Amino acid sequence: MAQPVVEPFKRVSVEEAKEMIRRGEVVIIDVRQPDEYARGHIPGAKLIPLFTLLARPRELLQEYAGKKILFVCQVGQRSALACEMAAAVGLSELYNLEGGTERWAQTGNPIETGS
Repeated sequence: MAQPVVEPFKRVSVEEAKEMIRRGEVVIIDVRQPDEYARGHIPGAKLIPLFTLLARPRELLQEYAGKKILFVCQVGQRSALACEMAAAVGLSELYNLEGGTERWAQTGNPIETGS
């Protein structure tokens, strides 16, 4: 019987993410493209496009070592990949926003525009 796949990150709902953000527990990293980010992102999210992150993960993530990181994209797929990459370079407290920015906005949470 196959072993279940264990992801090196935790998938969190919008409500869980909101609470983590409210408590100031997480750094929010948005891995979408700059134009997507400019159209609307979670307030306080730092933009590191996925392809940039994949090219230089250690360099871009070293300042977040020991911190909880919430990765965000549009629907939660690219951010899951970013979580995997962050785990591969040794980070451990990683969270993926299920449903991404799309679900965040659909549930009435604030969105910032611009870069």
